[in-house]
Amino acid sequence: MLTAADIMTNEVCTIDSSASVADAIALMQTQKVRSLIVNRRSAEMPFGIVTERDIVYKVIARDHDPERVIVQDVMRQPCVAIEPNLSIQEIAQVFSDAGIQRAPVIKDGELLGVVSVTDVVMRGTIAASNQPELAQRIAEAVRHARSICQEKGQSSQDCAIAWETVEELQAEAAHRRIKPGGR
Repeated sequence: MLTAADIMTNEVCTIDSSASVADAIALMQTQKVRSLIVNRRSAEMPFGIVTERDIVYKVIARDHDPERVIVQDVMRQPCVAIEPNLSIQEIAQVFSDAGIQRAPVIKDGELLGVVSVTDVVMRGTIAASNQPELAQRIAEAVRHARSICQEKGQSSQDCAIAWETVEELQAEAAHRRIKPGGR
């Protein structure tokens, strides 16, 4: 049985809570990621997360200047965290219950990696199960979204639409996996 530790992305992009949202956007574009884990200010504090969606909804939609807004003002802290020993199904359930797409993998206060819906779908049991055609469609949609965003820019409407398509396919795959007897 695969666990979060087996499917997580080990390379984690982090940012300080005092950084500007403009810095977060630049880092996301440079690293080609859709979220950043926000470093703890002290060992006792929880990790945070800031996503493209947080930035769009809390900064851009409200016509705030990303240079003047700091990450701390838009991040979610504490963020939902995943234990490295959780199974694929347990991760999917946490994501479904919390309405999230990604979460840091944390053990004993140490950031080990990040796991996302894409990891669950592409590296988890769905890709190896009776749904190879859906896994292939998701992989193609991810490649397409990355290409569109590279060509037209991370903040373009076409980029957002391409990633929404990926998210819809991922949600369908997660629903099929969780639903008893789902096909």
